[in-house]
Amino acid sequence: MSEPRDGVIRVAWHGADRFDVRIRRHVVRADQPADVGGSDTGPTPAELFVGSVAAGVACCAERYLRQRQLPAGVGVTARYGLGVCPGRIDRIELSVDAPGLPAGLRASLLSVLEHCAVCTTLRVPPRVTFEVRQTVPETAVPAAHRPYGGPRPGPAGSSGPQG
Repeated sequence: MSEPRDGVIRVAWHGADRFDVRIRRHVVRADQPADVGGSDTGPTPAELFVGSVAAGVACCAERYLRQRQLPAGVGVTARYGLGVCPGRIDRIELSVDAPGLPAGLRASLLSVLEHCAVCTTLRVPPRVTFEVRQTVPETAVPAAHRPYGGPRPGPAGSSGPQG
């Protein structure tokens, strides 16, 4: 049975700049480095974004090799830069290591990589919409009652330590 093509990703706050990103049955922690006030318990959202681009390219490259019965073991290195005004990732440079790829297939692989779903999304951006909803009272953390980065309420209003 195949995974659904559309999905839901949920992000939950875990104090300070820590968030758990829930994707299907997986959880990835996002945080900020200590030098900017975070706890450095996970990659930043920008790092996750660049990592997603690199992983998308790696998956496409590996599939390309597998379909041609070439040696597996793709590696991708992503280098990126942060811009300001507006704040954003302003460049991503990807280096793909494909062991055993014949020189005559490099252009073909490059063409496939340029059409990976994540890269195509950057070229043809999705419509992004926002809806701001009122938080359910028992999950809200009043700023006056909890120090920044303090424990957050757990399920059913418990106040035990979380992640």
